[in-house]
Amino acid sequence: MATTVHSMSTTSTTLVDSKAPRQSAAASSAQCVTLPSLPPPPLQQQNRAWKATGYCRKLARNVAAMATGEATPEVVSTDVQELIKPLQEAWDKVEDKYAVSSLAVAGGVFLWGSTGMILAIDKLPLLPGVLELVGIGYTGWFAYKNLVFKPDREALIEKIKCTYRDIIGSS
Repeated sequence: MATTVHSMSTTSTTLVDSKAPRQSAAASSAQCVTLPSLPPPPLQQQNRAWKATGYCRKLARNVAAMATGEATPEVVSTDVQELIKPLQEAWDKVEDKYAVSSLAVAGGVFLWGSTGMILAIDKLPLLPGVLELVGIGYTGWFAYKNLVFKPDREALIEKIKCTYRDIIGSS
């Protein structure tokens, strides 16, 4: 990196880094250090540029078709349709949509509130470290109690399957 040193009557260019010799006291007091310039942005790969161009053309075609009132051949991709169709079928099977919607909203509010609470606890000076130690200890105890020996693992798997059957209500 090159910098310019200005003194009363002379101007000189020097390199400023850990390997360059130091200037005299008079020259270093008038020394200006400039920030290095950013490297040029990396060039996008040709494949990515073609994908973006194709996507923009598809969007423009859909917008033009919607503006003219013509039918669009494919507004939503098939991947999105494959994801949405089972969700729509499951939503149609729900009898009490108000209760399910209320539970979803309550779950979102609970998640938001618990995130705020965790962030507040995280700001306390000693409590996060203590809670982390408790978590590590419980994880070790659980692994020793349920995962180390084969009969304990089988009992845990059976308990999980039994709980799953109780929740789902089918075998």
